Amino acid sequence: MTGHPPFIEETRFGNWFLKTATWKAYVLCAALDDLQRLLPPGERRFDRVLDVGCGFGHSFAELARRFSPALIVGLDADPRLGSRSAGAAAACSRPVQLHAANAARMDFPDASFDLVFCHQTFHHIVEQEQAMAEFFRVLKPNGLLLLAESTRRYIHSLPIRLLFRHPMNVQKRAAEYVAMIRAAGFDLPERRISTPYLWWSRPDIGFLEWIGLRLPRNPEPTLLNVVATRPR
Repeated sequence: MTGHPPFIEETRFGNWFLKTATWKAYVLCAALDDLQRLLPPGERRFDRVLDVGCGFGHSFAELARRFSPALIVGLDADPRLGSRSAGAAAACSRPVQLHAANAARMDFPDASFDLVFCHQTFHHIVEQEQAMAEFFRVLKPNGLLLLAESTRRYIHSLPIRLLFRHPMNVQKRAAEYVAMIRAAGFDLPERRISTPYLWWSRPDIGFLEWIGLRLPRNPEPTLLNVVATRPR
């Protein structure tokens, strides 16, 4: 056990933003749409789903609607998980269990889940390599990791540093996250990788496009969406 906290808590503004319709439509649902596009052919239903960093539980309904799981397990290191997510868990159309734990040291048995979903959470985790190893361990053979993440370029931008809070020393570029996922043992071909350049992920928060200026042709990725497989 290290002396590091398992995650860096979000600011008050950040927690407010997570409850907005803008976050659901343009961050959560946009990521899930892209991740579903990246899924291997035929993969649409998953029996046991682990939602890592579930926070307020806003992803439960979307995971239930899109994947029809028999069970969603919402995991978060925040000790307030129960009070934050109980309402969303109760309202979900599929059964939800809440589990307060550090993503880098989960107590689930090996091969417990068919799908691990981690959306805009990994950049809050301090022990990233250990957490990725845990994602691999708790997935069943041929299980999928759906990771939607912000990169170092976005997290280190001025608006994000002013409004949000993150462990700045662990932030990585898209290629570094991809390398970490592959080093953990996952199969991650290029066709299962996406780097969308959405308005809210740009340093100007979409202002340049709004006033009619062209976007850069090859910008450094600010977002990374991947669908990785634990090999059999």
